[in-house]
Amino acid sequence: MSDFPTRIAYAVAHEIVDAVAIGRQLPPERCALQRAHGRVLAADVYAVLQQPPFDNSAMDGFALRHVDLGGGGETALELAGEQFAGAALGLRIGTGQCARITTGAPLPAGADTVVMKENAAVDGNRVRVLATPAPGQHVRRAGEDSAVGDRLLQVGDILSPSRVALCASQGMAELEVRRRPTVAVFTTGDELVEPGLPLRPGEIYNSNREQLMGLLRAEGLEPVAWPTLPDDPGAIESALRHAGNAFDLVITCGGVSAGEKDHVPALLQAQGRVRFWKVRMKPGMPVLLAEGGRLGEALFLCLPGNPVSVLATWLTLGRRLLDGLHGRREPRLRLHARLGSDWHKRQERLEFLRGRLHCGEDGVLRVEPNPADGSHRMRAAADSDALIVLAEGPRDYPAGSVVEVLPY
Repeated sequence: MSDFPTRIAYAVAHEIVDAVAIGRQLPPERCALQRAHGRVLAADVYAVLQQPPFDNSAMDGFALRHVDLGGGGETALELAGEQFAGAALGLRIGTGQCARITTGAPLPAGADTVVMKENAAVDGNRVRVLATPAPGQHVRRAGEDSAVGDRLLQVGDILSPSRVALCASQGMAELEVRRRPTVAVFTTGDELVEPGLPLRPGEIYNSNREQLMGLLRAEGLEPVAWPTLPDDPGAIESALRHAGNAFDLVITCGGVSAGEKDHVPALLQAQGRVRFWKVRMKPGMPVLLAEGGRLGEALFLCLPGNPVSVLATWLTLGRRLLDGLHGRREPRLRLHARLGSDWHKRQERLEFLRGRLHCGEDGVLRVEPNPADGSHRMRAAADSDALIVLAEGPRDYPAGSVVEVLPY
């Protein structure tokens, strides 16, 4: 009798992944702003400057006092100088005066409004205002975006380009972020041959390594691919022990089911602490999560060998584990779409079907399921861009049914 959950519901697997990740959250580190894109914040960010730092123009035009425009119609003002973006020149606008100004330039003292260049005409040192702006129009006020002490970002936020730019606007050269895990990638199986080499009868090319390495790199990681492991328990144990003592996360593909050549589960049961093995999902049921124990401090995420199973288990469980290790606060994008065609679900397990998203001019998101639903059908996965989530239990999904979709 196993002392770990097996054949568990997908939701239970999520709970276990979350609990394991919380206990293994990665430590913070300082990171240069230029390298912070895509990282997860480990400390709140507070404004140290008001933004904008000074009143400035939102347009190229002329800064003026609105009171000088009278009751409307054309008004002629004296051109008292110019202020371009850069150092403030100490200009002051008096009664009946204006100053040429460019976008982002400090507003001269006394001015409170900007008229667009297109709505003015210059005649020597006189400027005729052809269309009267509203009071305060085209002026960005100091502090209207943020004040000193405002919390700009929270622990667990993903540093998108806009958020990095926000930090740059505060003059921050470094940020405190979660360290990214070191990751070792193994593929297993005597049948695997590296692309470019000749195949013998019964052999296949190793596609899982490149798929998984690409998925990991897409998350900003720098995984290390180890040589393919043979179906030999001694060789597998030796390699996993080396990796388990050198990496934060060890990911394997293949050798995790219940066949005579599937040595990974028995090894982790004997040497580590298995947190679950087998989840009621299709594809990817044999997926296993374990802590290394005598194999080292690493976490072991063991994925099935079929290529579509690798894709599905990484997108649904692997990314969740990674997000937990980073302490990511914001959930991944989850969408709902209408099925583009009928689908008859025959399986009892929760199913992740491949499909392609598209949105018509009516603004409705639709997903077209790929009929090639076998876990070995990599072409169907390559032709798709999302997983369609079909609930547990057999049922018919007529075209137009609303389903959850997980973009790749």
